Amino acid sequence: MSTLNFKSLNKVFLLSILIFGLLSCSESATSKEKNYPPEGFIQIQKLIPDIIIEARYFGNHNFIGKQIDGYQSDSLILSLPAAKALRKVQKKLKPSGYELKIFDAYRPQKAVDHFVKWAKDLKDTLNKKEFYPSIPKSELFKEGYIAAKSGHSRGSTIDLTLIYSQSKEELDMGSTYDFFGPISWPSDSSLSPLQYNNRMLLQKTMEENGFVHLPQEWWHFTLKNEPYPDQYFDFDIE
Repeated sequence: MSTLNFKSLNKVFLLSILIFGLLSCSESATSKEKNYPPEGFIQIQKLIPDIIIEARYFGNHNFIGKQIDGYQSDSLILSLPAAKALRKVQKKLKPSGYELKIFDAYRPQKAVDHFVKWAKDLKDTLNKKEFYPSIPKSELFKEGYIAAKSGHSRGSTIDLTLIYSQSKEELDMGSTYDFFGPISWPSDSSLSPLQYNNRMLLQKTMEENGFVHLPQEWWHFTLKNEPYPDQYFDFDIE
């Protein structure tokens, strides 16, 4: 009887350890979920459920041609004030038959570091034909297309375009997203009237709702009164 009791107690002890471990893992996962994203940030889809997301750096349709460090999900994140301002843009566009498509928002510093590392490898030109056909890769730093810091890492910068609400097709903006060249400047002289008007519609609507545009990229906007103007974050997108 004593031997049986000892074995039974041993089994109970081992089972208790197993249950405790499972509970601890569950609590740890729950705690992580509650703390993600960090305070002051929000997943865009949670605030704007109907918005279209095409997270280019989570996949391989980007100027590098590979998934970028720090992008562990096709979700995108913004500071809460930037996301609220973006929601106003979406509401403003819808009655006219347009909506937003988001390519990128908050960008971890490790992703920027990935860009820098890639730019130094002059042999890696996988997607040159689509994204930088006329610029030698060796000049990307000098021309300002690649830099060691990005406003995206402050959490209130976003890359986006316009789509038609019914078809979900992108409006003709005259160049692809992330194209390295003068044609990506919002007021490039080679644009057709339609392409120019489409860019100005996007720019005007964004600016009316608190964003400022980047003169070299028609898709790039930053919240004018961004909450973290001097902070560069590095948490992963999950």
